Amino acid sequence: MKNNENNESSPDTRPKVTGIGGIFFFSENPGEIKQWYAENLGLEVNAWGSVSFESRNINKPEEINALQWSPFKKGDDYFSPSKKDFMINYQVHDIEGLVNKLKQNGVTILDEITTYDYGKFVHIMDTEGNKIELWEPL
Repeated sequence: MKNNENNESSPDTRPKVTGIGGIFFFSENPGEIKQWYAENLGLEVNAWGSVSFESRNINKPEEINALQWSPFKKGDDYFSPSKKDFMINYQVHDIEGLVNKLKQNGVTILDEITTYDYGKFVHIMDTEGNKIELWEPL
């Protein structure tokens, strides 16, 4: 977007997804699969029991983003009510505005926005029964 008065670029402030925040999947034995990935592919598990891939925002090189990769024990209810074996976490801008937009569009919102010291989270369902986690870093 361009600002017509001084011809400078202005930031896009629309509520929207800005990237992938995490990939989560079911495993029969999360400990073993983490070890397999560590030994064979060099993935290192962090304090949360997941792997964190860091990258830089191409438009703001000082900003470091992280993608979390984590297996969950098969049957864990964190993915409920989805019956799928995976869940994707999307990083978002303006989670409150996005949730309002989703409500207006009739999207199923599963819980209230919850704030932790590392960001705000909410869960929604898509039309095919996939649970989606939305995360806005603080």
